[in-house]
Amino acid sequence: MINESEYWKKIEQFFEDNFETEKNPPIETLLFLIGLQELGSGQQKYSKDDKLNILHIAVCRLLEPFGYYKFTHYEDGWPHFEQLEELPELRPNEQSLLMKKAIIQYFQDEELI
Repeated sequence: MINESEYWKKIEQFFEDNFETEKNPPIETLLFLIGLQELGSGQQKYSKDDKLNILHIAVCRLLEPFGYYKFTHYEDGWPHFEQLEELPELRPNEQSLLMKKAIIQYFQDEELI
C-alpha cells in the first residue's frame, strides 16, 4: 500500500511533468491549477479577483468529499458551491496537511495517479 508521502511525490511529479512547475511547487500553485481544471476555461488572462475565485473553486472542490462543500450549479461558466459545514479552526500546518490530503483524494478520485 502506498503511503501519503509517496502519493504526494507522485502528485508533485505530475505537476512538474505536465505544467512545468518548479520542483516541490507551493500548494497555492497546485490549488490554482486544480481550480483552472475545474473551471475548464484554460489558459488566459485573469484578474486578481478571478485568481482568488479560482483558488476558492479548488478549495471547495477539494473539500467537497469531506462534507464541507457541495457543488450546486454553474453560473456564467463558473461553478458554485454551498458550504455545508464550517471548517474547523486549524493552525497553518494543519491547513496544509488537510489540503494535501484533499489533493491526494482528488487525484485518486480523478484517477490521475
